[in-house]
Amino acid sequence: MPLQDVTVTIDIQKPSGVVGLGKPLILTERTGLSSYKSYADIDAVKVDFPESTTAYKKAAAIFLQKNRPAEIAIATYDPAGAEPMEAVDALSKYFDEDWYFLIATTADEAEQLELADYIETQGFKMFAVQITDKENLSAFKNYDRTITFYHPIANEHADAALVGGIGSMPVGSVTWKFKELKGISPISITKSELNEIHSYHSICYVTKAGRPQTSEGTVGSGEYIDVIHGKDWIKVELETRIQQLMSNTNKLPYDNRGINALESVTLEVLQLAYQNGIIAENAEKQPLYSTNFLSREEVNAMDRSNRRYNGGSFQFELAGAIHLADIKGVIIA
Repeated sequence: MPLQDVTVTIDIQKPSGVVGLGKPLILTERTGLSSYKSYADIDAVKVDFPESTTAYKKAAAIFLQKNRPAEIAIATYDPAGAEPMEAVDALSKYFDEDWYFLIATTADEAEQLELADYIETQGFKMFAVQITDKENLSAFKNYDRTITFYHPIANEHADAALVGGIGSMPVGSVTWKFKELKGISPISITKSELNEIHSYHSICYVTKAGRPQTSEGTVGSGEYIDVIHGKDWIKVELETRIQQLMSNTNKLPYDNRGINALESVTLEVLQLAYQNGIIAENAEKQPLYSTNFLSREEVNAMDRSNRRYNGGSFQFELAGAIHLADIKGVIIA
């Protein structure tokens, strides 16, 4: 994470009722020194990566989508270079750059697991990986921050298309199930085979009701992608806005004026999260969130002496999404 004075921690309790966080990073092996560069279109990518490269093909799959991001990033590494670097080393080097979804060109499962492990330990950002062999799905089953897309058509880049088509939409406004991806062919699959894939919390691309669409929207652990994405959005948005408050104020006094300002920013972010669809509402159409900020007198004297305020908290109920429906009917003779 970048340098900051504000840390927001969010725990997901079960059951539970600015930064866009949509920019993809393509991580690829290339001869030469490691590099990181952003691209606004596929023509710019072609200057550095020929059409025959996997990096180009994944970038093309991203830019082909209707809701494609404004830009992508590509980072390179060379295990045999003058400064040898593996994929996970490059991920570590560029982790704090402005991107959120990782896509890797490596097809080596050991390298993919290293990348998944690294992101998991950071507790931030997500990794989308295409799996072409069902036997490999189990390896990623327990990851909170890895999305596995089972797609056996190796020359189609379903991982990149998924991130390119959904990742840059307003966080909280969309579920990752039911989505059409351009350039990706639906696979022919039986219900039992689909259930097997879903048992690993993986996604595939199928035809339902005559329309090609993503079959689910979960990460390896079974949590929903939009839940993880929404949690990260609230964390980053709140940290950013409070950091800006502190930077733009001559002094934030350690009394009710300063504490109220912190709470006000928190409420602004929660309200925006509600408007975006991350937070649920009750029967009276009121958002289901609340805050609790301790007064100066309630905070530990040592914390006041060290100018550290840790008396703020908030909670909210997730809006979630309807993925299945079971509706019963009665025929009256």
